[in-house]
Amino acid sequence: MALWMETGSEPKTETEIADLEAISALKESTALELKEKGNELVKKGKKHYPEAIHCYGRAIDQKALNDHDTSVLFSNRAHVNLLLGNYRRALSDSQDAIKLFPANVKAYYRAAKACQSLNLLAEAKSYCESGVGKDPSNEELKKLAKQIDLKKLEQEQREAQVSKALVEAKDLVSAIEDRRLKLGNATYRELTGLRKPVLEKNGILHWPVLLLYAEFMSKSCPPLPWDKENHYSRDAIELYYEAGSGICLYKSKILRYLLEGTAAANVESIGEEEKDAADGSPYDSSAGSYKWVKVNEKRTLHDVLKEPNFIIPMIPVFYVVSKRSGFYKDFITGKWRPPA
Repeated sequence: MALWMETGSEPKTETEIADLEAISALKESTALELKEKGNELVKKGKKHYPEAIHCYGRAIDQKALNDHDTSVLFSNRAHVNLLLGNYRRALSDSQDAIKLFPANVKAYYRAAKACQSLNLLAEAKSYCESGVGKDPSNEELKKLAKQIDLKKLEQEQREAQVSKALVEAKDLVSAIEDRRLKLGNATYRELTGLRKPVLEKNGILHWPVLLLYAEFMSKSCPPLPWDKENHYSRDAIELYYEAGSGICLYKSKILRYLLEGTAAANVESIGEEEKDAADGSPYDSSAGSYKWVKVNEKRTLHDVLKEPNFIIPMIPVFYVVSKRSGFYKDFITGKWRPPA
C-alpha cells in the first residue's frame, strides 16, 4: 500500500497513485473542515479562542493546502492571538503568513498591530507601508499607520521628558555634592510632599525649608490657638536643627528621591547604582551623636546646611522653640524627641 511507502520513493502503480491521491484529498478536506470550525469558534466568543487556535494549528499541520490557503490559516491564528494578547505569537504567525503569500494584506495589518502592542513602532510602520504597497486603497492600514505615528511622537516626547528630568536631577546632585551637603532619608513627607531643592541656570540652589513648633508636636499638647500667651514673639523664639540624625544616602538614592513626581520617576536604571557599589558610602556619617544645635540667624542657610553634623532629611527641618515657654527646658536638655 502507498500508505507504507518509504520517504522519497515514488508511486509506480495505479493503485499506489490512487491511494496517495485519496490520502491527499482526505487531508485537504480535514484541513478545510478544521479551518471552518476555527472560524465558527471565533464567532462564538473569547472562551472559545484557545480551541480555535488549536483548530487552525491542526489544519496547518495537515500540510495539505496551497500556500495561499495556508497563509490564510496563519493569518487567522494571528488574529485570534491578537485578541488574546499573545502578541509575540501573533507576530510570528503573521510573518509566516507573509512568507507563504506576500499579497496577504490582512497578515501585514496583523503584524503591524502586534508590533504596535509590543512597542516595536518602527517595525509596525514598516508593515503598514508594505501592506499599503500591496493594497493602496486599504483604509484600515492607513488609519493604523497614523495611530503608530502618533504613538511614536508621544514616545519621543516622553523620552525627551525623561532625559530632561534625569539631566536636571543629576545636575542638582552635582550641585549638592559641590557644596558638600549631606542628605539622608526624607522626613515629614505628609508636610513636604514632593517639594525639592531647585537649581537655577545661574547655579543658585534654592531650598524649601520646613519649620516645626516642637512644643506643639507632642500628642499631649493642643495645636496653637494662636499663642494667646505671647510666648512665640520674635524676640523670644530660637531655631534649632537636630544634629547627627539619620544616615547619609548614596547618590542613587538621592537621585531616586529627586526624580519622584517627574517623567523619569519609574526608569529602571539611572546609571548610578554601579558607581555606588564600587565607591562605597559617599559620606562619612556622623549618625548617632544626637543633640540640638542652635542656629545663628546671622548665618546663611548655605552655611548652616554645610555643618558636618547636619544630615539634611531631603528638605531641611528646623525646630522653633520659645525661651518663655515651660517646654523650653525639656527641649534644650534633650528630654524631648521628635515623634516617630
